Amino acid sequence: MFIIQFSGLVEDGESSWFSRSWWDPTSLPPPPPISQPNVKPERVATPKYSIISRRGVGTNGRRISLLTNHFKVSVDFQDAVFYQYSVSITSEDNRAVEGKGIGRKLIGRLYQTYSSEIAGKRFAYDGEKSLYTVGPLPQNKFEFQVVLEESIAKRGETGSPGGMGSPKETGKRFRRSLQSKTFKVELSYAAKIPLRSIALALKGAAEDNNSQDALRVLDIILRQQAADRGCLLVRQSFFHDDSRNFTDIGGGVQGLRGFHSSFRPTQGGLSLNMDVSTTMILKPGPVIDFLMANQNVREPRNIDWLKAKRMLKNLRIKTLHRNTEFKIMGLSEKPCNQQFFPMKVKNGESGNEGESVEITVLDYFTKHCAIELSYSAYLPCLDVGKPKRPNYLPLELCLLVSLQRYTKALSSMQRASLVEKSRQKPQERIRILTDAMRNYRYDADPLLGECGISIEKQLTQVEGRVLETPKLKVGNSDDCIPRNGRWNFNNKQLLKPVQISSWIVVNFSARCDTSYISRELINCGRNKGIHIERPQTLIEEDAQSRRASPVARVEKMFEQMMAKLPGGPPEFILCVLSEKKNSEIYGPWKKKSLSDFGIFTQCISPTKVNDQYLTNVLLKINSKLGGINSLLAMEHSSRVPLINGAPTLILGMDVSHGSPGRSDIPSIAAVVGSRCWPLISRYRASVRTQSPKVEMIDALYKPLENGSDDGIIRELLVDFFQTSNGRKPTQIIFFRDGVSESQFNQVLNIELDQIIKAYQHLGEVDIPKFTVIVAQKNHHTKLFLAGGPENVPPGTVVDTKIVHPRNYDFYMCAQAGMIGTSRPAHYHVLVDEIGFSPDELQNLIHSLSYVYQRSTTAISIVAPICYAHLAAHQMGQFMKFEDLAETSSGSATSVGSIPIPELPRLHKKVRASMFFC
Repeated sequence: MFIIQFSGLVEDGESSWFSRSWWDPTSLPPPPPISQPNVKPERVATPKYSIISRRGVGTNGRRISLLTNHFKVSVDFQDAVFYQYSVSITSEDNRAVEGKGIGRKLIGRLYQTYSSEIAGKRFAYDGEKSLYTVGPLPQNKFEFQVVLEESIAKRGETGSPGGMGSPKETGKRFRRSLQSKTFKVELSYAAKIPLRSIALALKGAAEDNNSQDALRVLDIILRQQAADRGCLLVRQSFFHDDSRNFTDIGGGVQGLRGFHSSFRPTQGGLSLNMDVSTTMILKPGPVIDFLMANQNVREPRNIDWLKAKRMLKNLRIKTLHRNTEFKIMGLSEKPCNQQFFPMKVKNGESGNEGESVEITVLDYFTKHCAIELSYSAYLPCLDVGKPKRPNYLPLELCLLVSLQRYTKALSSMQRASLVEKSRQKPQERIRILTDAMRNYRYDADPLLGECGISIEKQLTQVEGRVLETPKLKVGNSDDCIPRNGRWNFNNKQLLKPVQISSWIVVNFSARCDTSYISRELINCGRNKGIHIERPQTLIEEDAQSRRASPVARVEKMFEQMMAKLPGGPPEFILCVLSEKKNSEIYGPWKKKSLSDFGIFTQCISPTKVNDQYLTNVLLKINSKLGGINSLLAMEHSSRVPLINGAPTLILGMDVSHGSPGRSDIPSIAAVVGSRCWPLISRYRASVRTQSPKVEMIDALYKPLENGSDDGIIRELLVDFFQTSNGRKPTQIIFFRDGVSESQFNQVLNIELDQIIKAYQHLGEVDIPKFTVIVAQKNHHTKLFLAGGPENVPPGTVVDTKIVHPRNYDFYMCAQAGMIGTSRPAHYHVLVDEIGFSPDELQNLIHSLSYVYQRSTTAISIVAPICYAHLAAHQMGQFMKFEDLAETSSGSATSVGSIPIPELPRLHKKVRASMFFC
């Protein structure tokens, strides 16, 4: 029994944690007067945390022999020292020269020209501001004059409309000449980086800047080698211009297969992690062909030229008539046959320049250059000039050059095509990697040779363990034992099925028979233990409404719903959409349902309605409405080690960012927290916007001027308290996704610090024990069976040999890899005050891959992180961030001068639910 008082919530007379404003979010009375906002006299200083070292290895599970894509590196000359030099490049007019392309050309020419002055020292250049040698150069500072020559057309660099000659020159052969440009390159000594620092780190010494810098230099040496071969470099991956590596994924985009390579310190010594990598490039060839493919049109006249202008900006083209390369600056305002430019003509006798005459681009190329243009007359020209001096080229004379990255977001069709065409079975991936190691002959690199570095050509052998599969409980307390990471509900019922009495079906898709779908859903639900009444109504969108905007279509549908249900809205809506992915209706529909009305909703776009499909839909519906599909057997009987004995809150955190290249779209931070302790299968989400591309979550603790806290953690702490019989968490397990190793200390110093402050803000002095775990999916370590062609079995864990020599990390492949090559999750334990043994922690993480309520398979990473990702994605659809310029509402916070629009809060009826399932 809870006794409500104004000053707090009391459980049977026990001193309470929360004031009225905490337990009732709809009621915020004035806070008690305090001298300074958010400062409580009993608060203690926030403790400081540091990353822990490994506490041992696990022993549970069946032993298994594995291979991994780490190649052992031997270092014979550990006394070698890298010398770092700062690089400064200026042009003849003393302007700083930026750009990796020209920088690499200049450094290459510098070596050819001044090899004797630098004592023949080989060096590795990072493409920007730093250059590295093994041992010192003859002096600490150099200044070189470096000349670059490029071939140009004698009559003008482009042969296009900028300042061309007279009609008398028509038909003359354009002579080529070499134009020289002189640059000043300064090299200045910056630092010494001993190679021995890597050896110290391998022995378990705390990593310092020297060891990190030495590893980075080794990576730069590999990148230098790839650059010398003409590869496209993308961070630590490189890609050859080889047609055998291209795969078309539609829309004028190609996938390009290459390789990732990085040196890594491991328990087994220094290793080279080599993996197959894929990037997206523009399909080289005629610009007009690319535009038609990119916009999915069949005729040039159907191209949207505003979109084309945005797409082509800064791309590089080569001309057919001159074989010269340019960067696209824009498009002409008028078509080729109407775009005039001034052409200077020479006087016939004196040969002096005379008047300028206006001529169209079309006439210039057809009459003065004798080039026949077949389709450019009515199309815009490419502008390859300067802002105040445009230079126009007809489209059909322009080809996109190869190896230009495509950095925009892929469509769902392109993404599916890329995944399908780039996946490789384990044995194929092993063959590609071992072939690459033999072909690239890294041992022959002179800089690596000076360090005495040699690299084995075979994959590293490592021992793994296969953990025991956790048992599940389903309906009627039946046991369910997954096989190969999978299970099903054939002849089984859900553990805690809901009853659905008030619901409707709305149909935005003309091709679906909603009456049939609702009948089959009711029948399938009956078999799974869910009692579903007949829907109150079926609402079909009329054909006229389909031509309206997505928001208007949703508004119209809700108007129809309210007219048909005068007694009030239903508790659940099944929404049928025409597109499975990227439906324009989805975001406005979810916002209206979850934020404005507080109605649970499930969107479907069925192509094949059968029992398996309907069961998967029912799993999501049951979870959203508060049911439970299955529990871990040890959870069902309250036997989860170290969690059952003390109230434990499990957090999952993720930040999703806008599309690549869009720095104006806010990032979405989502945190899910467990509820109903001692369960570890039920979660609630809290989601906020924050500054674009910022990875650290800044709204975990958010003090307001009135002394209250509007942060994410407060919301989840209160929910835990209310659903766990008034127990406060004394332990918090915090899973963080999406951060790199360089950001681990920020997780502790920024995010963990905020969590503690949120806890202290509630009046607590004794803060919980924390276990902080970072989960990484985007890494390049793969595991292979040593004696078979299939993927490693689900539950495979590796915590020796290829793991960090000092820090506490391990690899786990919880999922069954059905296609391609499985990628294990890489878990890093930063803090563990709770005191899990390695086996206890690995078993807990493995078990958390089996509590994902949306499916009947073990997932590749713990469920709380997956739920955070789902919540961020779904609520991110509430607002169309692409139209930020038109946002005029007041609900925005401001960071600097950039307003960050806030997400609408969920309706109180649904905010505590698993709406994201």
